[in-house]
Amino acid sequence: MFLSLSMQENNKPVSIKYWAEGDRPREKLLDKGKISLSDAELIAILIGSGSKNESAVELSKRILAASENKLNELGKLSVKQLTKFKGIGEAKAVTIVAALELGRRRRGEEAVERKQITSAEDAFEVMQPIIGDLNHEEFWIIYLNNSHKILQKLQLSKGGMTGTLVDVRLAFKNALEVGATAVILVHNHPSGSLNPSQADKALTKKLIAGGESLDIKVLDHLIITQNSFVSFANKGIL
Repeated sequence: MFLSLSMQENNKPVSIKYWAEGDRPREKLLDKGKISLSDAELIAILIGSGSKNESAVELSKRILAASENKLNELGKLSVKQLTKFKGIGEAKAVTIVAALELGRRRRGEEAVERKQITSAEDAFEVMQPIIGDLNHEEFWIIYLNNSHKILQKLQLSKGGMTGTLVDVRLAFKNALEVGATAVILVHNHPSGSLNPSQADKALTKKLIAGGESLDIKVLDHLIITQNSFVSFANKGIL
């Protein structure tokens, strides 16, 4: 008797190894390459098996659908939140969380390896993996040398949903310690809004003034959200 896609005769969860050959994502990856697999198929490889009523791919599709079919949204889910899906136990949830965290870190490493910042887009690529998906606000400074290569990235403050406080003295104390000649200010807006607040503008002016007295130039201030950013320099509001 042939095995169905979703269950064996004894109603136990069906491991991927028992699926029809054309439905096996592991074999598909080996035969056609990783690029050929959908997000759901890749997640199915991670979790290994579905429930007695659905395959691992079907379960993965359901989890993705609940995350707006966006890996960034899926990456925000905790182990506890993932285990609320029928068919996802703690071990499978941990595997998914770990895999997505590795992907986030990889993106961050690739951005940092570039080192030199030549545009607002470069700064966004460096910082988005760090603060773009947070549900609270953080303020960071990228310290640069004369060639605009990154000397250090530093979190200056961490706040709530709507704001954070920044110590200007600490910002430039660190700049002097690492020998920075220029800085880029970066903070995130958990709300998703890219509109600079009056507080954002006032703080930028304060930091520019502080940098001028030390001959340290504020090149830009970026507001980052999950998928986009706004540059004060590009907007002409520095």
